[in-house]
Amino acid sequence: MRKKLVVFLSILMFIATFGVSKSFAVKNYIIATATPGGTYYPVGVAIATLINMKLAKKGITATAITSAGSGENVRLLKDKEADFAILQGLFGSMAYNGKGVYKKPQKFFYSVTALWQNVEHFSLLSKYAKTGNIMDLKGLNERFSIGKRGSGTEGSGKTILSALGIKVGGDIKPVYLGYNASIDAMIDGRITGANTPAGPPVAAIIRLFARLGDKATVLNFTDAQLKKIDSSYDVWFRYVIKAGTYPGQKEPIYTIAQPNFLAVRKGIPAKDVNLIVKTIYENLPFLHNIHKATYAIKLENAIKGLPVPLDPGAAKYYKDRGLKIPAKLMVK
Repeated sequence: MRKKLVVFLSILMFIATFGVSKSFAVKNYIIATATPGGTYYPVGVAIATLINMKLAKKGITATAITSAGSGENVRLLKDKEADFAILQGLFGSMAYNGKGVYKKPQKFFYSVTALWQNVEHFSLLSKYAKTGNIMDLKGLNERFSIGKRGSGTEGSGKTILSALGIKVGGDIKPVYLGYNASIDAMIDGRITGANTPAGPPVAAIIRLFARLGDKATVLNFTDAQLKKIDSSYDVWFRYVIKAGTYPGQKEPIYTIAQPNFLAVRKGIPAKDVNLIVKTIYENLPFLHNIHKATYAIKLENAIKGLPVPLDPGAAKYYKDRGLKIPAKLMVK
């Protein structure tokens, strides 16, 4: 009922602002995001606002709605309760290929564009960081926050550690906390470390280093470890957190990242998707003014790490702009 009310109010606002003639059919697209406290929702609102400003006169509007995140967003696309959705790369790969929590391939959606990177920050109290590498968690046998239960953080964290042979419930004793609660627990010495994937600089990690200084460490990943982690889902890539990103950080952190991406359900006209992608990339400064995460949206990164084939309308835009699209991202 809440989602229907949001849509209804959005349409009323559009009519009041622009007016609608009998020959002018308005298509209001629903963009599923996540909870208001994270990044998905404000970025979704930014994209919807841009669409309304630039495409309303062409009969295309959009409304961003809240959700429980990637898992629910896949269902919303399937049930046609949403037309677009922001998804974590791992969840998109799992759903499309029928892996992990999905028993059957979910082939009802396409990729539109990569948005910003989910950069892995596995932090650990330095006294437990023998090498500064992720394998310091092997045999740790201490309390470690893996993220809230049912969250994308928990899902990606467990997938990464499992690929490296690090057992949650064996090598680490899992604690299920959000980002700020995890850092509070580390500062107080109640846990040894935490998994906090997000786009740097992450406020929680800034606070961790500001309070603990060199008593805290963000763990590195080797190229061999990245290859092993990425072998099943093909979504992770190398990411280097530059020195000075965090208080007192003197050396680069060689970690990994996966994309958050905009998805669209099959059945949405390719010409509409093409218009929306074009509008996003021709108005990036507008998005930058709404949320800093959108600074990561760049044409050169538009298809980097995407786990699902591109919508034909999006693919046409990228081809027209000179991007070379790999075969795996083309609709067969």
